[in-house]
Amino acid sequence: MAKISVEIPEELIDDLDDHVGEDGKFVNRSDAIRSSIRKNLDVLDEIDKRHGRLDEDE
Repeated sequence: MAKISVEIPEELIDDLDDHVGEDGKFVNRSDAIRSSIRKNLDVLDEIDKRHGRLDEDE
């Protein structure tokens, strides 16, 4: 898996950490961020489909 570096405001990290860990929805921050990226890409694909910018084969 590729590693990247991003700058994230502390406010977002604090909110993210509320959902990470033993009592959270995600095992760690990386898992939470990957899930968020996947969901965002799915939303963007849906928008592109509605506007005819995405082939159905993709």
